[in-house]
Amino acid sequence: MLRAPCSTDTLEKENNLMNNRRKRKIPYGMVGGGQGAFIGYVHRIAARLDGNFELVAGALSSRPEIANSSAADLGLDPARAYTDFSEMARLEAARENGIQAVVIVTPNHMHFAPAKAFLEAGIHVICDKPITARLEEAIELARVKPKNGAKFLLTHNYTAYPLMRKARHMVANGELGKIRVVQVEYPQEWLTKDVENKQANWRTDPAKSGIGGCIGDIGTHAYNILRFVTGLQTQSLSADLTSFVSGRKLDDNVHIMMRFEGGARGMLWASQVAPGCENGLQLRIYGEKAVWNGVRIIPTRCGIPHSDTPGSFLRGGAKLLWAKGCRCVFPPGTLKAIWKPSPLFTMSLLRS
Repeated sequence: MLRAPCSTDTLEKENNLMNNRRKRKIPYGMVGGGQGAFIGYVHRIAARLDGNFELVAGALSSRPEIANSSAADLGLDPARAYTDFSEMARLEAARENGIQAVVIVTPNHMHFAPAKAFLEAGIHVICDKPITARLEEAIELARVKPKNGAKFLLTHNYTAYPLMRKARHMVANGELGKIRVVQVEYPQEWLTKDVENKQANWRTDPAKSGIGGCIGDIGTHAYNILRFVTGLQTQSLSADLTSFVSGRKLDDNVHIMMRFEGGARGMLWASQVAPGCENGLQLRIYGEKAVWNGVRIIPTRCGIPHSDTPGSFLRGGAKLLWAKGCRCVFPPGTLKAIWKPSPLFTMSLLRS
């Protein structure tokens, strides 16, 4: 791979990272993510790219035959291939070389029980959003007293992009001026028609997804990145949730108008029935001085027009983080961003 020249400081940081990776990797387990699953595969790729994590155990499916065959495909020790997450939590907690963290990559309705079991066993939990499928379960989970200080980590992977970090820094430093208007959108096309497959079936089923369809699946990402970058506190909102596809029980399109403390206004649009849009997360922040216009399709580039001076075009990537002394897995000149970085990648990015 061709690489841009690196400074002495950058090379020293890179060498330090390589030395750290030679140390014992963090053993983790996974609940869900077996054959035919989607997001579990993404997590495992990102964990391997990061180099600091090792998958050593899993309850990869609720069906024993799929759980066992999936574990075999991944090369897991048969003794640590579980068919029940409760048993996995109990036995891994008792092992001297047991997992330090578990990644929950199941459909929404199966977040609560595994999270509770592993927290009570003293094992850190990394869980895909949402926390749970129902508010009552989230409240109950918040009451759990984790053993040995185990932590619950909810994943919102887009906050890992260097440009999002840069935007957050610029807003905090007042470089855009007082924020007046924020617009965020996340359109997709994959549910434009009545689709029949494993991913579509559970995401459009209230019993498995919860009461939110598009709003819970991708609208949460849009709202999260808006709040993460701007720091604005929502005061009130008005939402219009629509199901365009006949017979669909959950929303597939949402428009939200928001008012924030301090007077700023915002709009959020999330849709899974937008033909031509594969994964179009975009954030626009209009301040008194300038606008931030970040596009998910090109996650390493951003335009920053100013009101009274020539605008600028910001090139993102690892260099933005290296320059600020923050940890980035990849040095400048190499991989700028991952198409869908997983929470493990995000956590490693921010660990230091």
